[in-house]
Amino acid sequence: MDQPRVHLSKSEPTAYKALDAFSREVGRIARENGIDDRLKELVLMHCSQLNGCAYCTRIHSDRALAAGVTFDDLAQLPVWRESGVFSDRERAALELAEAYTFIHRGGIPEDVYERVGAVLTEKEYLGVSWLCVSINSFNRVVIAGRYPVPRRDPAGAPAGA
Repeated sequence: MDQPRVHLSKSEPTAYKALDAFSREVGRIARENGIDDRLKELVLMHCSQLNGCAYCTRIHSDRALAAGVTFDDLAQLPVWRESGVFSDRERAALELAEAYTFIHRGGIPEDVYERVGAVLTEKEYLGVSWLCVSINSFNRVVIAGRYPVPRRDPAGAPAGA
């Protein structure tokens, strides 16, 4: 097993609290710009999956299920391009989520901007964009700290609890 790392949120709680407050503000912005909980959780899940953040993927899979995302939707998320379960709006948001997660590869490509902009309103684009900025920040904190993700028993509780 990996050695424990510095736990950024416990080591500097004021910075983590600021990030948490930022996340809540981003959630408000997304909601006010027309992003419902289902779309929000699909975006947050996909970014977390792409980043390899098991901790955030666990949190957002639970929240996604509570927001009405089905198990089948979650299973199809990594292959959304090949799947027919997502709406055009959801597909546009997932494509934007990928562009933000891999922004180091040359920004948001013009063709992605145009495709997404043809589906999402400007306000929706802004809402999804801020969600991506927020979750990518959390993913980096969590991955750097190697936050544990324990096995769950079939009832959903951590094993041994």
